[in-house]
Order: sequence, then structure tokens, then C-alpha cells
Amino acid sequence: MGYRFGYYDKICSVVQMAACPLLGDSDIGYEPTCYARNIEVRNSLIFQAASLIIDIIALFMTVIMIFHVRSKYTAVGRKEMVMFFYLYFILTVLDFLTISGIIPISSVVYPYFVAAYLGSTSALCWCLMLNGFIGYQWTEDGTALTLWTFRLTSLLIFGLMFFISIATFKEVGAFSKSHPIGLFIMYFIFNPFCLFVYVVLQIILVVNTLDEYWPLGNISFALVFFIIGQVIQIFLSDKICTAIKHYVDGVFFGTICTLLSVMMIYKYWDSITKEDLEFSVGGKGNVWEVKELLNEDDEFAPYAGQAANTVGHAGVSFANTNSHYGGQGYAPQQQQQQQQHYQQQAYPPY
Repeated sequence: MGYRFGYYDKICSVVQMAACPLLGDSDIGYEPTCYARNIEVRNSLIFQAASLIIDIIALFMTVIMIFHVRSKYTAVGRKEMVMFFYLYFILTVLDFLTISGIIPISSVVYPYFVAAYLGSTSALCWCLMLNGFIGYQWTEDGTALTLWTFRLTSLLIFGLMFFISIATFKEVGAFSKSHPIGLFIMYFIFNPFCLFVYVVLQIILVVNTLDEYWPLGNISFALVFFIIGQVIQIFLSDKICTAIKHYVDGVFFGTICTLLSVMMIYKYWDSITKEDLEFSVGGKGNVWEVKELLNEDDEFAPYAGQAANTVGHAGVSFANTNSHYGGQGYAPQQQQQQQQHYQQQAYPPY
């Protein structure tokens, strides 16, 4: 049986997905023909152990990326991009809980965690697409209008996907577990569409706005990693699982490729945004202050001439200060006293 539009039977027979046990005509849902080995920890079975390690790494990397994005205080779209990484962090935690068996499939809350995971996936793709419009200045970034647009619309997409998922799992109204077309459209059509729009917008932005095309390499790598991860999961997972003797399956490689794709998105955003250090917090330059005025004629004062020249460049004029050479001095009173003192020592009065 091949892949059919609106059906999960073939997909779930190839790869272990969190929603597969909740779909289909039977009570146990769809099961993959081959999946990674389980490990036992304190009388509890842990599924997809290798993928869980990648999820933990992804959480640490996400925290690092959030820190670096937040530290670029004057970068364009900083707050909007942080929202994307927050959503990815939440998505990784939900992925950790749903595929690991920490929340058992038989639990009454399992469908709700899966629905939250699917909703976070759609909200993540939607938020990334909105970030693609920031560079076009449709509205000023960082303002309340922009931020609340991101928050409310992402929450709306999350709520829509969450409702479709729960309605499908519970077979509410016209929603069916055996033919989850609404879930299929949102996950396999809406989400890739948002990612496609983001990539197209960034290509247009780089070509028409920036002077260099190096950022296109970052966005290209992000796209390639994402496509490779999806192809491995949906089409090659069972073959990889069989070849490696159940040690890992396509979920492991899909998780790695997703993490690499997100990291390349961060790298791309970092490459096209430049921080104005003049207005950044903590970006203070060295402030030099001269406490005393040094006489450049004092042979006992080290680097006196250099100090005088330095202070002169700082805005203090030392013109006409050598009055004992015949100039008319209008120096400050303290300096005049120093000059008189040295004149008396060098040329005693008659």
C-alpha cells in the first residue's frame, strides 16, 4: 500500500510518530514495522533513547542561542526571533515527553500532550514565517503591535492545531481517526508552506537588500537539513532501522537534522543582523580623563610633552602658554603659577 493523501497508515508503518498510536481503526493505533530498541531504567521502558540524547543536546543549544539573540540589544527582530527559539524549546520538551514513554500511551493525558506537540509544531512554523517579514519593515520591530501580533496569531495557530488533533483523536463530529485529513493538511501542507514562504522571503531580502550573498549559504543549509530529515523519517526510517539492527531509526536522524536546521536559521539571522555597539548595553568605550595639567617644559615630568599633546587633542588649548619665550599667555591660573616657578629657577631675577 502506497502513500495516500489524508492517511497516516503508510507513514506510521515506516516511522514511529507520537500521533500514530492515536490514529487508525484499532485501539492500539498504527505501529511501525521497525523501531529503535528500548532500554529499561528502574523498571520503566524508555523509547528512542538515542533521540532523547539529541533532544537534551537541543535544549542546551537552544538556551545558548536564546542567550546570544537576547544579548544583541539593538539587532533588528531580536525579540521576534527569541519567540521562535522559545517555541522550539517547548517543542523539544514535548517531543521528549511523548516519544520517550515518560508519559505512557495508555495514559489519559497522552492525547493532550500529543495535541500540544502538534500545535507547537504549527505555531513554530507560523512564527518563523512571520519573522521572514520583519526584514521588510511592514511594522517596526520590537513594538507592542508587532510582538502581540506574533503572540496572538501563534497562539491562534496553536489552538487550531490543538483542537483539530483532539477532535481527531476523540472522533468529534466529522473528524475521524482512520482518515485524519485535517491533521494531515495542517502537518504536511500548512507547516511546510510556512517554511517555504520564510525561505523565499529571505532569498528575496538577501538578493535585493544585502551587499553580499553569503547568508544564502546558511539558509540553504537550513533548508537542506530539514528536507533530509523529513525524507529520512517518512521514507527511509524502516530501512535504516533494519540495516542498523534496531539500534536507531529515522527519528534519530530526523531529530539531528531538525536541530541542525534550527542552528543554521540562527546562524543566518546572526549573519544578516549587525548590532550598533554605540547604543548597546555594556558597550562603553574607554574613557580617558586627565586629572592634572602637565607642563611640557618640565624635564622631571615623564612624557610631559606627550601628555600635553594628548590633552591638547582632547579639546584643551595650550596655545601661547610658553610666555617665557615671549608669548602672551592666557593659560589658567594654576598653569601660570607653575610657569613662573620654573622661570625663576631657570632665569633668576636681576
